[in-house]
Amino acid sequence: MENIAGKKPALTWAVHLSVGLLVLLWVIPTIGLLVSSFRSGDQIVSSGWWNALFTQEQQLSPIRVEGAEVPRDGMFVIEGRLFGDGGTTVSAWGTSSREPAAFAPGAVAELDDGQTVTVQADGSYVLTSPVSTEGTRLPRIFTTAATPPEFSLNNYNTVLFSPMAGQSIFQAFMNTATVAIPATIIPILIAAFAAYALAWMDFPGRALLIATIVGLLVVPLQLALIPLLQIHNAVGIGKGYLGIWLAHTGFGLPLAIYLLRNYMAGLPRDIIENARVDGATDFQIFVKIILPLSFPALASFAIFQFLWTWNDLLVALVFLGTGNDEQVLTGNIVNLMGSRGGDWEILSASAFVSIAVPLVVFFAMQKYLVRGLLAGSVK
Repeated sequence: MENIAGKKPALTWAVHLSVGLLVLLWVIPTIGLLVSSFRSGDQIVSSGWWNALFTQEQQLSPIRVEGAEVPRDGMFVIEGRLFGDGGTTVSAWGTSSREPAAFAPGAVAELDDGQTVTVQADGSYVLTSPVSTEGTRLPRIFTTAATPPEFSLNNYNTVLFSPMAGQSIFQAFMNTATVAIPATIIPILIAAFAAYALAWMDFPGRALLIATIVGLLVVPLQLALIPLLQIHNAVGIGKGYLGIWLAHTGFGLPLAIYLLRNYMAGLPRDIIENARVDGATDFQIFVKIILPLSFPALASFAIFQFLWTWNDLLVALVFLGTGNDEQVLTGNIVNLMGSRGGDWEILSASAFVSIAVPLVVFFAMQKYLVRGLLAGSVK
């Protein structure tokens, strides 16, 4: 009675748990990247993204005392505020990097030459000196403060509209779209015709072609890069968008043909035979019957091909070049890691700009993914 049709397997809970863990492993880093892209560099260094919604106590960068001095009761006084927002509360402060939390708010610190400085909890300070401080270097104040949550679009403004590493992210975004969209459409068009021929047309050498396509699936991409570039240079294509479109097409065709052929071969044979009896040509069968029924497989491959071409760096470096007007998003982010490797807020915003389009494509077409991948696996 354990294998009755319609009865749920005993390990259904394990499957659901595994799927839930996989989803969490994918979603949690993405959420962390998104939250970090709206935070400042100091916030990212001082606390994790999971604490972004809570008030955090952290040691802030030192601030040098500045302002106009005013004579008062025989002393020279400088007053000011450490923070302009008014939302930061000082819990401890100091005048030396060796003791950044030596004083409590409201305490008086005695400096050299008879100077004193006081810092209040709201960040206001008063520096008094028996002699004028004009032309002298004023002390720095180190603070440990409780800062409220703060989010802004400054990182995205910097990423999208400020040239970095010799090129703006927006230009790299457009270059990537120019590469990825044709490099996704061209192999689908070619592979669809080839898959139909291998699935439903009889001709000599069909089995050998299928075996060759399966063999090409395991050929390392790196082996073909330089020979293919030499062929492009020999025929006059060289480096450019045409060359990278052809390269992505060649590298993606084996998987596309294999995937689509398995799906098309699993379609009901009666539909194809009835259409031929009614006088339909192979082209009419392909356009009016096969393509509409094969949309899940087409969408499945489109997801893979688009994600690969959008996130590709190696093929772009070889066939497109490294100039500022030719860089794709991945190349631009690599340059940012070299020139601004410490600016985590810029890198997180750049990374999320890079994955935004793949996320939209994946979620828009993910319902077809499983149907396309499992094509031909069950008869």
